[in-house]
Amino acid sequence: MNLPADRITGLVLAGGRGARMGGADKGLQMLQGEALALHVMRRLARQVGPLLVSANRHQDAYAALGAPWHAAVVADALPDYAGPLAGLLAGMRAARTEWLLAAPCDSPWLPSDLALRLAEAVEPDGADIATAKTVNATGETSLHPVFVLLRTSLADDLAAFLAAGERKVRAWYARHKAVEVAFADERAFYNINSLQELAEFGRA
Repeated sequence: MNLPADRITGLVLAGGRGARMGGADKGLQMLQGEALALHVMRRLARQVGPLLVSANRHQDAYAALGAPWHAAVVADALPDYAGPLAGLLAGMRAARTEWLLAAPCDSPWLPSDLALRLAEAVEPDGADIATAKTVNATGETSLHPVFVLLRTSLADDLAAFLAAGERKVRAWYARHKAVEVAFADERAFYNINSLQELAEFGRA
């Protein structure tokens, strides 16, 4: 699919509780001298037009990180950290493009061709959503549902889904025409989930 970058808004998902990091704001934790979210912003910004950050706290700090790309910071409309779908909805509402490309703030090695590969996958069947998966040497598949390209026109349907108390990402995707795209590099989708992991990768 020939989808120019300026037709895609990028979204860094940084609105979680950081429960596995002891409540720390994950995107602001440092990896090799830079905030995790900054690593993600830099990689994502090369693939999209406008850039957004979904954050429910420390919004000034995220705005400062996103300043080189004039990235706006958006917060969930729902209270109590309602999960990644709430972050996606905030991004979809704020975007002024047909497509939104999202990635979590704890994935500093996300693929440089994420937008390209997902965009190519939505075209053949007119899909509305494309997500990433990896397949290892033994054929085992791992799904990465919040690495996603989706149509912003789905915002009203997502809002209704959340209003009904639903929170499961893949359950909402199943309501629409969605495709999964296989990537070979598992490390590209690695999520840093603990302060110990952060320290280990920082020494690498």
